[in-house]
Amino acid sequence: MKTYLKLAWRNIWRNRRRTLITASAIVFAVMLSVLMQSLNRGSHEVMLANMLRFSTGYMQLQDYRYDDEPSLDNAFAYDQQMRERVLQADDRIANAVPRLETFMLAANDQSSRGAVVFGVEPEKEDRFNQLGNRIVAGRFFRVDESAAVIGEGLAGRLQLEVGDTLALIGQGRFGMSASGLFEIAGLIEHPLQKMNDQVVFLPLPAAQELLSAEDHISALLIAPRQKRQTDAVAASLRTEFADDQLAVLTWPEMLPELLQLFEFDLAAPRMFSVILYIVIGFGFFGTVLTMTMERLREFGVLLSVGMKRGRLAMVVLIETLLISLIGVLTGMGAAWLLIYYLHHHPIVLRGDAAQAVIDMGWNPVLPVSFAADQFYTQALAVLVIALVVFLFPLLKILRLNILDAARS
Repeated sequence: MKTYLKLAWRNIWRNRRRTLITASAIVFAVMLSVLMQSLNRGSHEVMLANMLRFSTGYMQLQDYRYDDEPSLDNAFAYDQQMRERVLQADDRIANAVPRLETFMLAANDQSSRGAVVFGVEPEKEDRFNQLGNRIVAGRFFRVDESAAVIGEGLAGRLQLEVGDTLALIGQGRFGMSASGLFEIAGLIEHPLQKMNDQVVFLPLPAAQELLSAEDHISALLIAPRQKRQTDAVAASLRTEFADDQLAVLTWPEMLPELLQLFEFDLAAPRMFSVILYIVIGFGFFGTVLTMTMERLREFGVLLSVGMKRGRLAMVVLIETLLISLIGVLTGMGAAWLLIYYLHHHPIVLRGDAAQAVIDMGWNPVLPVSFAADQFYTQALAVLVIALVVFLFPLLKILRLNILDAARS
């Protein structure tokens, strides 16, 4: 094999210009394909991170009826003993964040707006998603006080400021009337724009009292130490709470529409990559075709002095793979360097594009992804192209007539 590698390496550099042009085309294809997927996945990762941290969590423990009927009537009892059971079910659990969620009318003395009300424990919430860092005015409440933190957009619509009184009117558990007045302790800029215009946070005990749901929560958000551990931790929790009429849902089960959106959004760059590789494949085939036809006499001489056709085919295969590897590795390295640069110096959007991105809940820049599979899939794609292209010289070698080759 060492001899084959040495022969192949020397052969591909016999015509340096042709080899460099072919490898450069592969480098360009790999770089462009990886960059396109990285930009698409970067926006997906930001969107998903915001949804997981501020909405669904990586997984939720909830009443088995809550997913079909998200009502306070389907809240479940939660206390310190329940929390200990959750944390002891799997040592890979990093956070367990209780929330009580409902819809209510938020009002001032003149108007009202629909609001999503969350009862939260501020310290646990802040450890999970750094919610306190998004306060733009005032402060976050303590768990033992009766105060509210509302979205900046909702405050603007109701013309409320820190220190004003917010009225909440709605329905509590089992049809109980629910209404209360809360001093606004702070305003928050929620990363999800829709939530920013309607969110209200209350201390969990105050929310439970308001909604006649003492010692109950609608969902317990659970975060594993690493994202890839989500399914394993969920399996442990399902085993632990199999007899408690509680369900454990992972984020793909709670956000199927978002996953479908991601797949649809990635269809365009994937199709572009396929077209790009088809074009590069024909260019690669042209190079191999030229190399093969120019070397028919050489192949005939080698076969006439006793070289086996299989060994000759092996050398040509290695030549094809070497050119592919040079292009792929160089392209992957260059793509990684470019993505690394864009990670630290992102492209800043302007005008309407920037506003559209801000409305979706993240900064007006183009984020990038370092997902490993977007790199190695390119290597596999080029490898497949190389193997397909190799079929031509293989057939030529297997069918080559030594006398005809010697006269060519």
